[in-house]
Amino acid sequence: MEQQQQQRLATGARATSLRIEEPPERRPLLQHRATFPHELDRNVFCCHTDTHTQLPVYTNIHRIRRDIISVIEDYLSLDQLRDVRINVSVVRPLVDKLYEQDDISIVYCLLINRAHFLDEQSHLSNRQNVNFTRAMLCELIATRILRRFNEDNEGPDNLLVLAHVLIAGFEPFQNCPDEIRPDVHQSVTWHRTIPALEVAILSESRLFLSSTSCQKIVDAIYEGRVIYTPSSWLDLIPDRYKQRPISLYNPREAPLLNQYRLIVPRTRNMLEIIQFVILLGLYVAFMTERDASQFSTLEVCFTVYAGGWVLDQFATILEHGWRVYTQNLWSFLDVTFAAIYWIYLALRVYGWKTGGIGPAQQALDVMAMAAPVLIPRLAFNLLSDNMVFLALRAMMSDFTALTALAAWCFFGFLLSLVWLGNGIFPAVTISKWMIYIWFGLDGSGIQHSTDFHEILGPSLMVAFAFLGNTLFLTILVSMLSTTFSNIASNASAEIQFRRAVLTLEGVKADAIFAYQPPFNILAILIFLPLKFCVSPRWFHKIHVFSVRLINLPLLLIIAIAERRMLWPQSLETPRSSIVSHDGSGKPRKPRPWFWEKWGFSSSNDFSTVFDTPPPDSVLSEIATDDDLTRNLIRRQFTRHGTLDAAGNQPPAFGLAPAAATPGTATGGGLTPKTPNHQGKTLNRRDSIAPFPGLRAELQGVLSESDEVSAITTRLEALEESTQRIESMLERLMARVDEETESVPEDIVGSGSSRTTLRDDIG
Repeated sequence: MEQQQQQRLATGARATSLRIEEPPERRPLLQHRATFPHELDRNVFCCHTDTHTQLPVYTNIHRIRRDIISVIEDYLSLDQLRDVRINVSVVRPLVDKLYEQDDISIVYCLLINRAHFLDEQSHLSNRQNVNFTRAMLCELIATRILRRFNEDNEGPDNLLVLAHVLIAGFEPFQNCPDEIRPDVHQSVTWHRTIPALEVAILSESRLFLSSTSCQKIVDAIYEGRVIYTPSSWLDLIPDRYKQRPISLYNPREAPLLNQYRLIVPRTRNMLEIIQFVILLGLYVAFMTERDASQFSTLEVCFTVYAGGWVLDQFATILEHGWRVYTQNLWSFLDVTFAAIYWIYLALRVYGWKTGGIGPAQQALDVMAMAAPVLIPRLAFNLLSDNMVFLALRAMMSDFTALTALAAWCFFGFLLSLVWLGNGIFPAVTISKWMIYIWFGLDGSGIQHSTDFHEILGPSLMVAFAFLGNTLFLTILVSMLSTTFSNIASNASAEIQFRRAVLTLEGVKADAIFAYQPPFNILAILIFLPLKFCVSPRWFHKIHVFSVRLINLPLLLIIAIAERRMLWPQSLETPRSSIVSHDGSGKPRKPRPWFWEKWGFSSSNDFSTVFDTPPPDSVLSEIATDDDLTRNLIRRQFTRHGTLDAAGNQPPAFGLAPAAATPGTATGGGLTPKTPNHQGKTLNRRDSIAPFPGLRAELQGVLSESDEVSAITTRLEALEESTQRIESMLERLMARVDEETESVPEDIVGSGSSRTTLRDDIG
């Protein structure tokens, strides 16, 4: 064993020395980046920064801000930032510089800077200013760095490393200098760690959240494969006795009754749908047989259950804050129903205490207004990825803003008509006429306009009709069309953004979320006083026992489902590489659907053709084309082919280099340079051949200056002259050798037929 290890070390040393001794013209212009496998030797938490206290978060935030400001001085769009020239000259150097620090807080610092640049932009009148470009650049660099973390960490630790980058909790003032701490404590009243994923949602980084690396973590958190204790803004029932670090969940190692599975986003989403269906059923049953004179059983059940449901929404707002809560697709519906419920409850209790029928009937009338809120809310839950519902939320915001602006402007017309009428018509009647004119329903206001004034009355009504029915409605339709087209053009990113919001909200730290409505009301009444009477250890024990007792059937169903259906194999093995039980080594295919199993699908052959390996005869027939393929690929490395691709036609994108290119280290030695069919060897200019089209882009960057272009032309002319001189010298030496062999030695020694270099050349 020791000899084998020494032999491997010697082989690696020889390969390293060969790479170091490679001539300069053989080295690529764009060096390969270094890889930094992240160490997983300690537990990482989301709710505090004890593990990463040494990371210079405060310094990194200001370092990134300085770098971004220094390189971006003009407005650029996202497409311009993705251009190859900007990528080579700006984006890639910044990505290399920040990634080589091997700091998992870099993504968090970049997103913090993006949020700050967007905040600075919001205070400026110009929408397309330089701060918007800087914010986009921060998001683009954060996406590239996260992708490198994903590529450099392979195997089972890949998911955990990405989870550390996105979920680990940091503070903006972490490791800040001591002299600014007094000012910080005066301005910041609440300290809480925030993960990079939450910062991305707050800054609406749709490009970052829709990336493959970020979606991998979002899906893992949503399914419960990555578990952790999140940070929260405020807990109604705080139970922080046991903090769970960021880790991978294995159901076969977890207890059977695991109360933490109740707050997994996927399970939580299913439970919320079931809770809302129960709430909707109770609401319809209660309103069908409502009676203001008495409290029916259905009304009591609805009132108690709706109170627990509203309490759950209130705890959600306190968990992650108002800004994250409002990013949810149906949050405005939940807030509207909560307001209606509290008005109903206040009127109903007031009518019960006074014994009057009037307030009780008013309470039922107010609760009837909840039907337009509750019925569509179920559709938002079931069809959350539908394009119509995604656009409806933003369109409602634009509609509300323009309607409020129109009502403000038309209030002046209402006052003018009221004062012109001198009390002939009440303000309510005039307002009704104006609304009818605005929506084009009735022209009664124009008919009665002469009653206000013979000239001024019709003038005001006609002006209002033009402004309201023509101008404002046209603006409204244009705004809504623009909003819908913008969302439709980026529908996938919008869907993934809403999914990330739903996932982040689904991970709860407050113990109240372990109790389903209406048991959460009892939990508030019991555990809030108990918190001040027992120790944290006993409080945790009592809480766990009560949760398992109340949710016993539900916890058993979750445990069986995760072990039998959701987790059919161990988490240590990737799902794509599960080996069959027969030991053949072939990947085990997932269970087919009914239509695929019985052949009722026309796409069966698409996957079946790859299931059976091809025979040797087919492989040998395919192998005959390998030489031709290698020659085609090798031509991309020749100077002549590179010049033709840059000067005459665009390069062939997507063409990868051959497995063993000339001049590379293979098998412990260097393969000699192989000349092409024109006798020209490879040089340094061809070292960018593995990046097709990059030479043309670099030439465009360098040719922007006339001075650099002139130097390039002179160098090319000098190179051609040097090649001509070399060829002339070779012909000269060949002729001299031939004449020397043919002439006798005595004649040569006498010097009678001596020739000169000028004569040979002539």
